[in-house]
Amino acid sequence: AADRAAAIGGYAASVIRLFDTASRSLQLLDAGDRAVRLYVCGITPYDGGHLGHAFTYHTFDVLTRRLRSLGHPVRSVRNVTDVDDDMMRVSAARGIGWRELADQVVRDFDLDMGAIDILAVDAAPRASQHVPAMVDWVSRIAKAGLAYAVDGWVYFEVAKLPAYGRLSGLGAQEMLRLSRERGADPDDPRKRAPLDFVLWQPSRSGEPCWASPWGAGRPGWHIECSVLSTAELGAPIDVHGGGDDLIFPHHESEIAQAAGAGISPYARLWVHVAMVGYQGEKMSKSLGNLVFVRQLLERVPAATVRLLLADHHHRTAWEYTGADLEAAEARRRHYATAARASSTLERAEADGWRARFLERIDDDLDAPGALEVADRLADRLVAAGAAGPEDGAALLAQLLGLVGAASAVQPAP
Repeated sequence: AADRAAAIGGYAASVIRLFDTASRSLQLLDAGDRAVRLYVCGITPYDGGHLGHAFTYHTFDVLTRRLRSLGHPVRSVRNVTDVDDDMMRVSAARGIGWRELADQVVRDFDLDMGAIDILAVDAAPRASQHVPAMVDWVSRIAKAGLAYAVDGWVYFEVAKLPAYGRLSGLGAQEMLRLSRERGADPDDPRKRAPLDFVLWQPSRSGEPCWASPWGAGRPGWHIECSVLSTAELGAPIDVHGGGDDLIFPHHESEIAQAAGAGISPYARLWVHVAMVGYQGEKMSKSLGNLVFVRQLLERVPAATVRLLLADHHHRTAWEYTGADLEAAEARRRHYATAARASSTLERAEADGWRARFLERIDDDLDAPGALEVADRLADRLVAAGAAGPEDGAALLAQLLGLVGAASAVQPAP
C-alpha cells in the first residue's frame, strides 16, 4: 500500500478538503493513523439503481479510492432501509413479501453498481436486522426526556433540543414544508409540535412488527441510520454522507437522536451530493422519471458512465440529457486513442500531470477539474511520441482509476 501511495502522489490524508454541510466550509479530512469511518445512506429497496443513486455513490467511491491510494484504510458502510412506509406500500401493491422485495432489489442494485465499478462497501446492514437495538435507543432517548409516547407511537420532542435545525440552517416554516414534502406528517394530532418526528410506530395489519415497551410495531425512518451507523463504525463517524435531499429532515434528525442517546459529536464531516434531474424534474421514484444504470450500459461501456458522472461536481445539481452521454463516450474514445499512441514522458513531466490531477481530487473531490487535466494529458500523449521512461498510457489509466474509469484507456468491447 505504501508503494502504491508513493506512485499515486504521496499526499497525506489531511490534504483532502471536503465541503462540510454543518460548518458550511471546506474542512480537512484527517483521521490520523486509523481507518477513515465512512457512512453513506443507502437505498430503500423497492426499485433498481438509477443515475441519481449512481452519482451519490460515485462521489464516495472517488473519496474511498483516493484515500486508499494514499495507503489510508477506509471502512465504508451503506445501509439498506428495508423497513419503511414505501417498502410496505410497494410490497403490498406487487403482492410480494417485503423481505423478498428487498432481496431482489438489493441484488439488482449491487449488480448495477458493480457493473460501473463502484467499490463494494465493507458492510451493508439492513434495518430489519437491528430493530432490538433501535428499541433500546428509543428507550434511552425517552429516559433522557427527549421523547414522548402516545397510543403506541413515540415521538422525538424537537423543542427539547435547541440545536435542532443547525445542520440545515433552515427556518421553522421551511422545515415544515420539507417535512411534509418528504414523508412526515406535521398535522399528526398526536404530536405536541408539528416538527416532532417518529421514533416508533404501531404496525398496520400485515406489516412486520417487533416487541417494544410501547406495543408491537416498527421503527421510524430516522432512528435506523443512527443505530446502524454507530453499530458498525462507533462515533464520531469521520464522514457521513448522502444526497442533499437527506439534509432535512433525515440527517438533522439523526444528529438529534444521537444527542438524545448521549452521543456527541455524532459525525465530524457531513458531505452531501446534489440531485440529478431529468425531463425538467429531480430524478425520483415518485415522479417516475428515472434513468437506470442498466439502460445506459446497454448503450455504452461502464467507463463512459463513470466519465459521465465524474464530469459533474458533486455539489452542483445537473440534468441528464442524451448529449451528456454522447460527450462522455467521445471523451472515453479520446482517452483510448491517447493510450494507443504508446507515448512516453520524462519523469518530471509525468509527476507534474499527477500533481495537477490529484490537486483537483483533493480539493473537494473536484472530479470535473481532474478530468480537464486528463483531457490535456491525453492531448499531450497523442502528440508526444517517445520522450522518457514513463509510460503515458499507464499514467492515464492510473489517474482515471481514481474516478473509477481506468478501463477508458482500453478499446471498447
